[in-house]
Amino acid sequence: MSEQVLDSPQGWVADHIRRYVETDGAEGHEWRPGVFTLLLTTRGRRSGQLRRTALIYGRDGDAYLVVASQGGDPKHPAWYLNLLDEPLVEVQVGAERFTARARTATAEEKPRMWSTMAAIWPAYDDYQTRTDRDIPVVVLDRVRPGA
Repeated sequence: MSEQVLDSPQGWVADHIRRYVETDGAEGHEWRPGVFTLLLTTRGRRSGQLRRTALIYGRDGDAYLVVASQGGDPKHPAWYLNLLDEPLVEVQVGAERFTARARTATAEEKPRMWSTMAAIWPAYDDYQTRTDRDIPVVVLDRVRPGA
């Protein structure tokens, strides 16, 4: 029996995740025209439970990129804090599911990666102006079997 995964408590996000999972991404992978989402599952740093959320993503070579914006909130999203404690995460992109290692983009990488993500979702630039925290770009590198 597989471990239970708790989906985002935010109603519309939970609905999005449910449709995404039920249809193997046929519904939900493309969230809005030209804006694609993936499902990220992290392990709760306090609860130990698996937690899943839907995030807009971009690509940088073979890596997937997501932004820990939380709409410009002054605090990092829980999923970001979780992956800082446990960087091995599960990712679903469309019908494909895989394990990835999450890391925060370095200071050298971030400007290029931020530009990639802001081109997909221009509101990220606005979110950064709303908060004093440096909004992280997270790099999700696929873990190759046996690596």
